[in-house]
Amino acid sequence: MSHAYWDASQGRADFERMIAGLAGARAGDILLLHGCCHNPTGAGFSLTEWQAIAGLCKDRKITPFIDLAYQGLGDGLDEDATGLRLLLSIVDEALIAYSCDKNFGLYRERVGALWIKTGSSTATRIGRSAMLALARALWSMPPDHGAAIVRTVLEDNQLANEWRHELAGMRARLGEVRTMLAAVDPLFAPIGEQRGLFALLPLSATDVAALRDRHAIYLAPDGRANLAGLVPDTINRFALAVLSQVGISKP
Repeated sequence: MSHAYWDASQGRADFERMIAGLAGARAGDILLLHGCCHNPTGAGFSLTEWQAIAGLCKDRKITPFIDLAYQGLGDGLDEDATGLRLLLSIVDEALIAYSCDKNFGLYRERVGALWIKTGSSTATRIGRSAMLALARALWSMPPDHGAAIVRTVLEDNQLANEWRHELAGMRARLGEVRTMLAAVDPLFAPIGEQRGLFALLPLSATDVAALRDRHAIYLAPDGRANLAGLVPDTINRFALAVLSQVGISKP
């Protein structure tokens, strides 16, 4: 089943409709969540909302599956994991998929991990067995190059500090782009409150095609924009092209 998440008119997560949509969830169902920097919307949850989600999962015996693919690109390494840690402190069972593709710049290497939290040693054994069977069927023995890079960096204090510094720079640049774009017009204002690489613009597939053909601006057909593709010198041109496409003129 699917549930509501995105309020396009407000440019934010519609938490009330999401919770209402989950009323039909049953024990044993899996609830897929982004731990931070939601793709494609950039909209996330407050800690109060994370706590409510955790309570819902615990009460209804729903298993949360958290995708933490962008840690460090929102508010900080620790800050971006706060909601996940709160949820894990409340629920008995959970799945966590982690990626180093973006925060280590290793997208091509597909570096990550899958963790499970269970409520008993028996469930742990079952979960581990299932994970090993899936790993054997899907990749068996993956290349170690990307994982070795991550391990080398994290085990060396100097390299780890350099990585954190560079990650902070990436995060600051995304924040600068968001702030500048949000200031152009109220249409983009929600982008300043969102986090991560992506924003979902109110554009149709026809609008996206027109932006490509008229302005050489490339977006996903649903209006998803990777904001990392913008720099200060191109933000205004990008914003004016989008505004013109939706019928908003600027002096």
